[in-house]
Amino acid sequence: VEFLIGRDGEFDHLAASAIRRATKQSGYGNTSLILVLPYMKAEYRDNEQSYLDYYDEVEICADSSEAHYKSAIQVRNRCMVDRSDLVVCCIQHKSGGAYKTVQYALKQGKQVRNLSDRDL
Repeated sequence: VEFLIGRDGEFDHLAASAIRRATKQSGYGNTSLILVLPYMKAEYRDNEQSYLDYYDEVEICADSSEAHYKSAIQVRNRCMVDRSDLVVCCIQHKSGGAYKTVQYALKQGKQVRNLSDRDL
């Protein structure tokens, strides 16, 4: 089981922490926590070992690394959706990048679980 995660907001940090706790409690088995970056970031380049100590893998999304920087995160998110069977989110507003990503996931026929009590 691969858990693909970004690192662009508070939800990403909470989700990564929850995944690490759950996999440690149940045994790692066949799970991987994979950070998918939209492009090479200075923070990653300067702290590569600490990232690799926390995540099982770190990937740079090829499609988003070639996109305009203003659209790179959205391109990366769509690539993550394309690789996913289930999308977990916490969306409270019908606007913004996460909302657009979830709308894309729904159009692709992906299962979506919104942890918020709001309808998508």
